[in-house]
Amino acid sequence: MSEQRHDICLRLHLESEPERVFELLSTDEGRESFWVSRCRQHGDAITFSFPNGESLISRILESSRARRFSFTYFQDTVVTVELTEVAAGTDLVLRETGVSAEDLIENRAGWVSVLMNLKARADHGVDLRNHDPARTWTKGYVDN
Repeated sequence: MSEQRHDICLRLHLESEPERVFELLSTDEGRESFWVSRCRQHGDAITFSFPNGESLISRILESSRARRFSFTYFQDTVVTVELTEVAAGTDLVLRETGVSAEDLIENRAGWVSVLMNLKARADHGVDLRNHDPARTWTKGYVDN
């Protein structure tokens, strides 16, 4: 019997315009400014390096300027971020599909942390991470 898979769906409102949010999500410089320690994109492949020493090679599945960015993630899940321009900025919807029951709680919490960092960077120019390799997500720190 195959393991049941789950989806995560989170929403975020940002004061920033979709172009700004998309740039942060879809460029190495943007991702490094709020999410990962190091990021290198070559074609449709992204190598993510995280503060705890983990790395991951993801594949970009879709990149529609200022509207949609989709990529593979840990354990072969798919993450899709959709951006909608609204009068007061951008409404963002993040969906991660194919999440195992074992990873569901941690992944949801991780995405909340990433999205709040994205909001801080996009709307206020602030990086909330501690940048201390001894204080990472895997050691219980939410500000890695």
